[in-house]
Amino acid sequence: MEKTVEKKYYYSEIFHSIQGEGHYTGVPTAWIRFFLCNLQCNGFGQKDPTDPSTYELPFENFDVSSVKKVEDLPVWDKGCDSSYTWAKKFKGLMGQETPTVLANKLVDIIKTDSNPEGKFLHPLSKQHQHLCFTGGEPLMITGQAASMGIYKELQRQDNLPVSMTFETNGTQILKEPFKEWVKNIDTEVFFSVSPKLFTVSGEKTEKAIKPENVAEYSKVSKSGQLKFVVGSADKEWEEMESTIQKFRDAGVDWPVWVMPTGAREEEQTATAGKVAEKAFKKGYNVAARVHVYLFGNAIGT
Repeated sequence: MEKTVEKKYYYSEIFHSIQGEGHYTGVPTAWIRFFLCNLQCNGFGQKDPTDPSTYELPFENFDVSSVKKVEDLPVWDKGCDSSYTWAKKFKGLMGQETPTVLANKLVDIIKTDSNPEGKFLHPLSKQHQHLCFTGGEPLMITGQAASMGIYKELQRQDNLPVSMTFETNGTQILKEPFKEWVKNIDTEVFFSVSPKLFTVSGEKTEKAIKPENVAEYSKVSKSGQLKFVVGSADKEWEEMESTIQKFRDAGVDWPVWVMPTGAREEEQTATAGKVAEKAFKKGYNVAARVHVYLFGNAIGT
């Protein structure tokens, strides 16, 4: 009988840090960032996100041959700050492994002197570490398949997290095998949905806002959040609130988190206070990107 050959999947990085945004803020987390995304969000950080003719996109002119690994890439302040997870020019820097190997890499990354076996239930603190699938867009077909394979291997090792997050833009349709998997596994699946607003990201509403898809997410898992990146401009808030209503009309009742724009600490600090004040006056949660303030917005944090 022939042995089944595992498919390999592209990923940009695996790292261990804290969750800095939203519901699981402060929780030690093992991350895998998949390669590929259906959106580009080139409007982030631009003078006018709604006018592509004015865009400055430093990543397009970056000489990829000058770096050997993803961690050596700069963090760009204009355009998507993780463009290396979808732009074809960076594909040569990506890793490509089977779910079994990826699961073992996740275990290895959380090993420390106090956790020598890389257990999601930390042997010293007796607290559960988190697992996060991000991107790119982790709910593309390849990401759905890879995630299930990674989980299967962690289950075989009797080393499952009690909770895990999919950080998604909310545009992807869940395949039936994935939906059944989410509903039937013991681990809580948390969908962190970050819809991309036209006035902030430059992505057209009809492409980026898919309440009907996110409503399907909420049917397979009750755990999730809507996380919006905005500045202090009124037009951004008006779009955000009309978009929230679209999700509410579709039956998505998850909490809303509001996060200030900016890829770097100094840019976030410039708007964070105004954004936070607006958010809590309207009753929304505030996501402060804690990891950026602790470690800087470096790749791998």
